[in-house]
Amino acid sequence: MSDIKFPEGFLWGGAIAANQSEGAYREGGKGLTTVDMIPYGENRMPVKLGQVDKVELDADEFYPSHQAIDFYHRYKEDIAMLAEMGFKVFRMSIAWARIFPNGDEETPNQAGIDFYRSVFEECKKYGIEPLVTLCHFDVPMHLVNEYGSWRNRKMITFFERYARTCFEAFDGLVKYWLTFNEINILLASPFSGAGIAFQQGENHDQVKYQAAHHELVASALVTKIAHEINPENQVGCMLAGGQFYPYSCKPEDVFTAMQKDRENLFFIDVQSRGYYPSYAQKVFDEKGVKLEIHEEDFEILKNTVDFISFSYYASRCASADMNDGNTSAANVVKSIKNPHLEASDWGWVIDPLGLRITMNSLYDRYQKPLFLVENGLGAKDTIDENGEINDDYRIDYLRSHVEAMKDAIADGVPLMGYTPWGCIDLVAASTGEMSKRYGFIYVDRDNEGNGSLDRTPKKSFYWYKKVIASNGEDLA
Repeated sequence: MSDIKFPEGFLWGGAIAANQSEGAYREGGKGLTTVDMIPYGENRMPVKLGQVDKVELDADEFYPSHQAIDFYHRYKEDIAMLAEMGFKVFRMSIAWARIFPNGDEETPNQAGIDFYRSVFEECKKYGIEPLVTLCHFDVPMHLVNEYGSWRNRKMITFFERYARTCFEAFDGLVKYWLTFNEINILLASPFSGAGIAFQQGENHDQVKYQAAHHELVASALVTKIAHEINPENQVGCMLAGGQFYPYSCKPEDVFTAMQKDRENLFFIDVQSRGYYPSYAQKVFDEKGVKLEIHEEDFEILKNTVDFISFSYYASRCASADMNDGNTSAANVVKSIKNPHLEASDWGWVIDPLGLRITMNSLYDRYQKPLFLVENGLGAKDTIDENGEINDDYRIDYLRSHVEAMKDAIADGVPLMGYTPWGCIDLVAASTGEMSKRYGFIYVDRDNEGNGSLDRTPKKSFYWYKKVIASNGEDLA
């Protein structure tokens, strides 16, 4: 490891999302969202992948988002615990359907605005900067049923109205914004990613890339609006990151890995550069995609993001002549198992050097500051006879990734901050489980929704508090 230190003012913190934490799914005037319709259990994946053409609530199913960890009612307690760790930044999301319950209203729901204003004020009380995602996998269901979600160009107008409302209502409380969470996940998980459910006989690629184009135009448009409302606002895109390695040095494997990386970075290329990449047309031709692009879109797309935010849990592996052997049934981005790496209980490889490689690759490509807004180890935690959770495995994982971040900074990569995922235990997006825990704070709740919801600091809570206090120097 180098002697390079984390910069002064580095934003240490943690991340959650509304749909995995808030609960209170019909309180305060909130409308139904896509995530509210995704059940726990065997029917989860078909809904997430857009394979169910008419998604409706079923009394026989359990929907984890409906109560989640009840952050809606417990946010003051939770933010106080984050402040005790010394958080400088707290990444969270706004539930679109709390501000516009149906998504297409002319005027917002004041109760929703009041709730988030109170949350942001609570953060400010402790000197914590909110980093806010506008759309974290939760599209109002009315927009899905009435308009077909992002396949419809009208969504740009609805999203613009929603974003402008947020920028104006929370001006002075929030200056760091992300438009769409993991925008590239739309390709792999269309319903959970963008509210897309397919009709019989449709060209899936046509639908997905047209929806993505609408999201890209909307993202660029609201980036422009954010800067107009307050020039201090900083807006980022958000990538589900992780470099693809060639499975071997065979040229065909190297080329396949390059193609996989391009597919993964496709939308970030547009958000960062302001235009479609040179390889786009060949991709569209091969997939039978003919985008409907309005003339004004080319000008709108020039409103590029200020920084590149990304998640990193694992690297990936690709081969030209091996079928994708997904390392986890719940992991929607396909990857061949890397024989050189150990894996988590859920089959996600543990590769801290891969984080350094990914960071260098992203900065080489975009030359914009990076922000690591998700990273962590999903694991089963147990409470011992003393009522303690000794999650040394999580500390080991995080320590090695903090060291990798420091190495990348030494390589010359500018990094704004670090918000490990699920700083409070929450519902896992992939599986809907509570047993797949990421947090520094344990939440008493099981996969079936039972438990007191009481919060308990884990061993990693005190470790991370020490990391933050030392600005990343004390990792012992």
